[in-house]
Amino acid sequence: MKQCSSSPVVGIVANPASGRDIRRLTSKALVFPTVEKVNMIERLLGALGATGVERVLMMPDLVGISAGLTRAIDGHRADRDQPWPAVEFLSMRLSQGAADTVEAVRRMREEGVAVIVVLGGDGTHRIVAGECADTPLATLSSGTNNAFPDLREATLTGLAAGLVASGAVAVDAAARRNKRLRVRCAGQEELALVDVCVTRLEHVGARAVWDPASIAELYVTFAEPGVIGLSSIAAMHTPVGRDEPRGGWVHCAPAGPAVLAPIAPGLVRPIGIAAAGVLLPGQPMAIGALRGSIALDGEREIELDGRQAASVTLELDGPLTLDVPATLAAGVVAGALQRVLITGP
Repeated sequence: MKQCSSSPVVGIVANPASGRDIRRLTSKALVFPTVEKVNMIERLLGALGATGVERVLMMPDLVGISAGLTRAIDGHRADRDQPWPAVEFLSMRLSQGAADTVEAVRRMREEGVAVIVVLGGDGTHRIVAGECADTPLATLSSGTNNAFPDLREATLTGLAAGLVASGAVAVDAAARRNKRLRVRCAGQEELALVDVCVTRLEHVGARAVWDPASIAELYVTFAEPGVIGLSSIAAMHTPVGRDEPRGGWVHCAPAGPAVLAPIAPGLVRPIGIAAAGVLLPGQPMAIGALRGSIALDGEREIELDGRQAASVTLELDGPLTLDVPATLAAGVVAGALQRVLITGP
């Protein structure tokens, strides 16, 4: 990987498909429009420019984010009081799938970006985390069931990313290490940042999990009662904190004791709990189901055909993410946000 130059560089990955999946039909989730993603990036650019970031690498797309941002940049050029970094769209062949994100993050790392800002849901962040190594992520929610990324004003996230990219705040003071789950099945390995859900549905299909009756097993890195999504099933039974060095598991049942869980926007359902327990780091736990499909952070990716064993292992060395309030507080202490105003004669 290239070393960062004296001029700080930040990468931005904005998933063009986030906020548009089938859960708009199965729950009360709203579509997250392209124009709002463009506006979020504009706010990021304003904050990054204010903290001295001069160059941004962007993942391109074919649905209008790149085009809308190009128009915004052209319209902003006359504003000398609020400079934006130079934005470079990566030159890459687009497949309009997860491979685009993987390729973009790989290219950003090769260019030595100091921080990667991610706009997307849990699934987008999972893909980025699989390729980013120890490059810290600044997370912004623009999906449906978002337990992992922050639901935060983009300007504040941009300020934090800029402080770290410029070296005003050290990564050690700004970032925290996240947990992750590693799924092993028939020689295949996949990662999840929040939850691994084993369903009774034998085909990947539309990928999203929305039918409570289809859920057989759930494994979580954290499960907090204030978070929506599949992890809320575990949260409403046995909460697990994001920073605790453990995870949790739940086996679901069609009848018996149940918890009310907000598994999607506007979708609160009773989920039967047959058993639950603690998931300890480094200790593989066998998945009981032999048939069905496995969802990673809410999206079905692996089909079980009854012939292969599968397991889940909790790991504590997941991706680094910026703690935005802690980063801004460190920037204040370091005097990185202080400026001298010079007035004219």
